[in-house]
Amino acid sequence: MVDNITRVQIAKEKLLHMVEKIKQIRIGVVGDGCLDVYWDADMRLSELSRETPHYPLPVVRERMYPGGGSNVAANAKSIEAAGVYFLSLIGSDWRGDCLMAKLDQWNINTQFMLISDNRITPAYCKPMRSGYSDVVYEDPRIDFENRVPITDEDELSIIENINQMSESVDVIAVCDQLKYGIITQRIRDLLGELATKGKKIVVDSRSSIGLFKNVIIKPNEMEAIMAAYYDNINLDEVNLQTIINGAMKLYERNKAAVVITMGGNGSLWYDGEKIYLAEAIPVNPPIDTVGAGDAFLAAFSCAYGAGFTGPESIAFGNLVSSIVIKKIGMTGTATPEELIQQIENCADILLERTETCLG
Repeated sequence: MVDNITRVQIAKEKLLHMVEKIKQIRIGVVGDGCLDVYWDADMRLSELSRETPHYPLPVVRERMYPGGGSNVAANAKSIEAAGVYFLSLIGSDWRGDCLMAKLDQWNINTQFMLISDNRITPAYCKPMRSGYSDVVYEDPRIDFENRVPITDEDELSIIENINQMSESVDVIAVCDQLKYGIITQRIRDLLGELATKGKKIVVDSRSSIGLFKNVIIKPNEMEAIMAAYYDNINLDEVNLQTIINGAMKLYERNKAAVVITMGGNGSLWYDGEKIYLAEAIPVNPPIDTVGAGDAFLAAFSCAYGAGFTGPESIAFGNLVSSIVIKKIGMTGTATPEELIQQIENCADILLERTETCLG
């Protein structure tokens, strides 16, 4: 039994105050922007090809959303942060054009965006089959990714733009998603330097979370375990105590607070002194977890940038994620109106499931 946890209780009035206070925050998002493409295919319309022995996918609708780091920016804009700036490096291709158009539709500031002939714009294309039943089947994704590191010239441009962005925002959220993305070791070092000078920086990284120093890191439980134990652990034996021990190990290396998201088990905050657990808000199926981490990163970063505590901010991240996972078949976002409704719906649940009040 884990007995060294302070469970987060957060009053309804505080959550409502957070929704409003975030509207004063300017956030910069740095990272791997990509395009999420959904092709909805109605298989009732498919006819056997005359040239090949295949039934083609009759696409009846094409949907595009900001993905990766650009989805973090879209989530920050959706909860109405006062200013949202996005910095990424994309290619001069159709996917880049579509992504820039989506950012413009979201009214996200793109003054720090970079375009390079050396890169392609990452995209995840998802064919979605439907037929006579209500079942929607997702075919294997079609991925566009860069397979080589960024050039030294592009790296210097990114560094210059991060320095400029840092002067314009209250907090920076970093989305390090791709193996050959824009977050290099030099950029990790720069982010660490900015953090030591007082800039609030929150980092989410799919495979390199253990390489960051002096910044708040936000892995999920699996990313945290693999980084803390260097893969030297039986994943079947992972439990809450193992995750807490991993958070402590990561804190000792990082020298800054650690946030760990655990899906339906909530999220943790460790600042070198106490472990705080914010319970997940119960959500009935069906759910779609695509984009939930992006939503949490945006919400947590905005709340923390607005001056709320780490434990309060992870509770707010859980709140936003509980709305986004109900947006099926898309990389969804949450609005202030949806947040207020969810707070009203779940106020009693939040109080009943927790023990230690944060005001």
